[in-house]
Amino acid sequence: MLRHLPFPNPNLRHQWFRQKSSGGRRPKKKIYHRVPELDRVMHLRKKPSSILHLNSILQSQHKTNHSILLRDLEKHVGFVQKWDFMSLIERYPTIFRVGGVPPSVSLTAKAEKVAAEEGRARMMMEPLLVDKLRKLLMLCVDCRVPVETVELVGSELGLPCDFKESFIPKYSQFFAVKNFKGRDWLELEDWDSSLAVTARETRLAQEGVLNMKPDGVRRKVKISRDGNYLGPYAFKMDFPAGFRPNVGYLEQLERWQKLEFPSPYLNARRFDAADPKSRKRAIAVIHELLSLTMEKRMTSAQLDAFHAECFLPSKLLLCLIKHHGIFYLTNKGIRSTVFLKDGYLGSNLIDKCPLLQFNDKFVSLCGRANTDMCDSKDSLQTIV
Repeated sequence: MLRHLPFPNPNLRHQWFRQKSSGGRRPKKKIYHRVPELDRVMHLRKKPSSILHLNSILQSQHKTNHSILLRDLEKHVGFVQKWDFMSLIERYPTIFRVGGVPPSVSLTAKAEKVAAEEGRARMMMEPLLVDKLRKLLMLCVDCRVPVETVELVGSELGLPCDFKESFIPKYSQFFAVKNFKGRDWLELEDWDSSLAVTARETRLAQEGVLNMKPDGVRRKVKISRDGNYLGPYAFKMDFPAGFRPNVGYLEQLERWQKLEFPSPYLNARRFDAADPKSRKRAIAVIHELLSLTMEKRMTSAQLDAFHAECFLPSKLLLCLIKHHGIFYLTNKGIRSTVFLKDGYLGSNLIDKCPLLQFNDKFVSLCGRANTDMCDSKDSLQTIV
């Protein structure tokens, strides 16, 4: 059929076929290298998340002594998820027990004893939550964020579900909920310059990098094959096992690691978004946002919710993929998730807050080996 198609210019016919037949080498396909250890985190957290979710449902049933009728489970988790939770109850008799007529589910005596420790864990979390929420608002250009955005990421920060009633009024000297253009916004009432220090800067200070003499910083240091560079403006890199950077890539990365950039806690309106320093600052903002979460990760939707308030890059997904030595984007699980790589050692979270320590202790009642837990001196004993 092609020979019957008219060409606007007969002389272009042979030229068209030459271009079609001599296309040259096919461009090399770019591969996004997987990190099996971080993909494994999503798998390991699937069952614990369900156990903790069911426990939170039971703890909310004050009128029925922390028990719920099996037939009412559908009201809380939906018809489809109901059967997954029924299987969960049957699989872990050391945590959940079923009894009575009509049958209801509740915690076993041992699980009730451990669950009672959650209050103390949350009390230990409060000072940390106050600082985290203040820092989160300080990262925003107007020191405020929509309340629904805080609700979206509240579980990642460790906030209680009823934070608007139980947490915000308790710290009215720091926070206030105000209506602006028909929306409720959480605003910062008091700026504290001592909190305007990023997790990256804290780590460098602990390693003594920020206290180096100027001559030590200017000294020519050969960048390693892993992309890490000793300097006050450098980020910790962790390339996937299959990634083999060439010399040109490493030289470009070294220049980027040396590049100075403004603090993420300075107002983004003061800088030109096209400036390389501003673009590096945007990476630092994402790094700090993930550092404020308990598990050093957010879903893509949660991170994108801060797009306007934190002036995140317009092509956020491409930005995360480009800086794959700092972040890892996985599609394992229900939603795509962004990991902060320097928060993990393999599949283990390096630092755990009191609430995560409590969660680990409660989930361990099912006899599951804590293969996803980081062994540290500040373990579950701190909340016993």
